[in-house]
Amino acid sequence: MDDWSSLLAEANAGDSRAYTAFLRTITPVLRGIVRARGGGLGEAVCEDVLQEVLLAVHLKRHTWQVGSPVRPWLYAIVRYKVVDALRARGGKVEVQIEDFGDVLAAEPGPDPTEAADMAKMIGLLDDRSGRLVRMIGIEGASVAEVGKALNMTEGAVRVALHRAFKTLADLRERHIR
Repeated sequence: MDDWSSLLAEANAGDSRAYTAFLRTITPVLRGIVRARGGGLGEAVCEDVLQEVLLAVHLKRHTWQVGSPVRPWLYAIVRYKVVDALRARGGKVEVQIEDFGDVLAAEPGPDPTEAADMAKMIGLLDDRSGRLVRMIGIEGASVAEVGKALNMTEGAVRVALHRAFKTLADLRERHIR
């Protein structure tokens, strides 16, 4: 964990000194980003945007997850506040994603939202189908093991699993639209 992450984690745990240090550390960096991204907003408007950013950080700091990088979270807040300020001026707003490629790149490894998404979708199935999918698809149990545990023949397990996957596919289609 970097210094910002450590400070924010301590601040979220109730350490007011860590929170003060966190704000003092991030403010000059965020000010520079606001000025660079804010283009022609002017000094006073950039300072107003910076204050909005700091307020948003304060109000949303509980949404940052310990262990995840702080910088992308902060940069996203800055980007949205600058875009809001530019929109308020009535100008066209274009944000080049290439400018954020280094901070938006995902860490290698599993998607942190994948397990929650799977659990949510499996939770929409009936109890037996949910157990089948969990046991075979997630826990890695064999068809024979699941059949024995659920008092089903192997053929019945295969048919029920196929139907559960079909139901999941249908649910996914409905939730994507």
